[in-house]
Amino acid sequence: MLKHVTFLGATALCLTLAGAAFAQDDVTADTVIAKVGDTEITLGELLIARTQLPEQYAQFPEEMLFQGLVDQLIQQQLLADTVTQAPAHVVYALKNEERTLLAGEAITAVAEAAVTPEYVQAAYDERFANAEELPEFHAAHLLVATEEEAAAAKARIDAGEEFADVARAVSTGPTGPNGGDLGWFGLGAMVPEFEAAITALETGGVSDPFETQFGWHLATLLEERVQPRPTLEEMTPQLTGELQEAAITAHLEELAAASEVTEPEEGQFDPSIIGRFDLLD
Repeated sequence: MLKHVTFLGATALCLTLAGAAFAQDDVTADTVIAKVGDTEITLGELLIARTQLPEQYAQFPEEMLFQGLVDQLIQQQLLADTVTQAPAHVVYALKNEERTLLAGEAITAVAEAAVTPEYVQAAYDERFANAEELPEFHAAHLLVATEEEAAAAKARIDAGEEFADVARAVSTGPTGPNGGDLGWFGLGAMVPEFEAAITALETGGVSDPFETQFGWHLATLLEERVQPRPTLEEMTPQLTGELQEAAITAHLEELAAASEVTEPEEGQFDPSIIGRFDLLD
């Protein structure tokens, strides 16, 4: 079953191109650009056809696109006119397509109404006005296989060697060549044993050896700060999505409550009927 016909390329027969050339300001979506018999093809139909083209066609010159789309619509109409009665699958596909398009328009309207700068600001303020200030840690560590190796590394640091130098020399972890620097991280980012060791340290302090699932560690707290609050600009995409989703959900619930909706009863239909495509023949 052909889903569509695009740029067939053959010269269409039995067609009439509509009238003289129009100036840009003279056209509307209802402007007739071609006819096939008594059937008019409008600019609106051509514009919709353009939106449905694959992305690669965007590179084509407009004059080529225009003529190609006109040819496509004419050829499709010529073929459509040969079908005297629409098959069942076409009838149901058109119903679904209309339902989908109208539902999309309704969702767009609700989503757009749900988002204004004021609503986004209010959502941001609500999210962060009383938000708990959480710490962030800038730490480094070294990883070795045994407790003895960790103790030996600690002894070198206690004797005056720089933590980063010892980490470069003995750490088997991926951050070893970088002096063990882990960058900034918040609570919950590390395994519990590591987090416990870091949160117990003062800035500049070095932990005693401790074990995790990865091996034996030493850790040092380089800096600590309050986790920066994301800016309104950073949060706007997320807040916009949340506002739109909440508005659409609420709108659907209102519509369902105000409408008489009948769903199939449990067990009324065998779920396997969704494979009965023979019913569309």
